[in-house]
Amino acid sequence: MQPALFWEAPGQEARPLLVALHSWSGDYRQAAGIAYVTQCMERRWHFLHPNFRGVNQCPAATGSDLAVTDVLDAVEHVLRRARVDNRRIYLVGVSGGGMAALQVLAKAPSLWAGVSAWVPISDLAAWHAEAKARNLHYTPQIEASCGGAPGVNAAVDFQYWNRSPIHFLARASGVPLDLNAGIHDGHEGSVPISHSLNAFNVLAQPSDRISESVIADFVNNAQVPEALQDKDQDPTYSTRTVLFRRQSRSVRITVFEGGDEIIHDVAFRWLEKQTRPVKPITHQQ
Repeated sequence: MQPALFWEAPGQEARPLLVALHSWSGDYRQAAGIAYVTQCMERRWHFLHPNFRGVNQCPAATGSDLAVTDVLDAVEHVLRRARVDNRRIYLVGVSGGGMAALQVLAKAPSLWAGVSAWVPISDLAAWHAEAKARNLHYTPQIEASCGGAPGVNAAVDFQYWNRSPIHFLARASGVPLDLNAGIHDGHEGSVPISHSLNAFNVLAQPSDRISESVIADFVNNAQVPEALQDKDQDPTYSTRTVLFRRQSRSVRITVFEGGDEIIHDVAFRWLEKQTRPVKPITHQQ
């Protein structure tokens, strides 16, 4: 049995459930969870902060099937004990938590009314190369999780593939997904925004996809080409400038003036607009 933090909304009425996933180096006790539960209390939403194998530094964690199952098991436990509006079960995460959110979405898409993923890692092998090039401390943690560096052998390469949501996101077509990336992440932060842009491309219709050359321009120059800059500012981002936005099918990507971070109010305001039209299908692992 895994530890988790849970706050149950008061009252007899079925209420939405927010599942917030801790970041790469955290666990269910991560202080960042306070911002989530505070907004849940204000909205009278149930709040769940599962452990799903803790810090991403071992094979059982880091986007593994075990970690995904832990999240789903925690949700099922809450559904048994609390009055949850099954049409409004939401998922959110930032950075490593954003990766986990995409992985859980991809492997169990039928559960979620909406998913908000901020500066997520979408391709673990690509991130290993990026972290290694910048001598970040995440490199040995990734290798400890996957059994070595990419290319060591087929078994290791499978681990990188199976833990990377980019390979499974197509399964989540039709589920509302809001991707957000701070333009300076990958320079001042640890996750290049190419991970968010490539995730968008998986779910976008072909005519809306962002070209590799444009993605490279975003990443290398930490700026949006003038021709692509968003002209209509979103007031929910407050003092943060929205630099680029594109919607295609059920997926939206926003690049904003910022780094490796989440703007909680933006995430909540988008999520509260999402409602599943039907009861979720029972999860089958």
